Amino acid sequence: MSDIEALLCELRGLQAMPPGNPDDVEALLARARSAAGRWADVLDEIRESAQGLVGPRAEAALEVAFRRAEESYVELEIALADCSRQRADR
Repeated sequence: MSDIEALLCELRGLQAMPPGNPDDVEALLARARSAAGRWADVLDEIRESAQGLVGPRAEAALEVAFRRAEESYVELEIALADCSRQRADR
C-alpha cells in the first residue's frame, strides 16, 4: 500500500499549490500527470490481480476504470504539451 500512500500524498500536495502564473500551471500539470500515471498503474495492478477472482461485471468495471485513468493521463499530457508550446512561443 505504500504506492497508494505516496500517491495520496502527491494528490494532497496538488491541492495546496494553486497556480499563480503560467509556469506554475505547467508545474502543476506535470505533477498531476505524474499522479494520473501512478493511479493508472495502481488500477492496472488491481485489474490484473482480480482477474478470475471477481465476477464479469467487476472485471468490466475495473477495465473501464483503468482505461479512464489512462485517458486522464493522456489528456494531462496534451494539456502539458500545449502549455509548454505556448511558453516556448512567448
